Amino acid sequence: QLPLVESGGGLVHPGGSLRLSCVASPYKLDLHEIGWFRQAPGKEREWVSCISTSDGRAWYGDSVKGRFTTSTDNAKMTVYLEMNNLKPEDEGVYYCGSAHSRCSPWATDYHTWGQGTRVTVSS
Repeated sequence: QLPLVESGGGLVHPGGSLRLSCVASPYKLDLHEIGWFRQAPGKEREWVSCISTSDGRAWYGDSVKGRFTTSTDNAKMTVYLEMNNLKPEDEGVYYCGSAHSRCSPWATDYHTWGQGTRVTVSS
């Protein structure tokens, strides 16, 4: 089992919602600062959000602020990304990553990634 596994992606109409999950393997990774990134074809990996699982504080990229919410269920070793009012520009493969230390918008500050889950927004 991979240290982090994402799920919940799929096809959704513009304006629709999805909830992504990021499950951490308790034997391979402690759940601390977990970030969500996304990557569209031909583009750089873009920071979406990050949550500190110890106290629930969360931060968001400007493009998703007010539409996306990240939360954690530490007992389930799971971090969620609730995405509402999805737009075509939200399309991409969504990855969760474990931060080296604190939440950061830079992908290089994350040391472990899941395999990603694809989100398609289309009418």
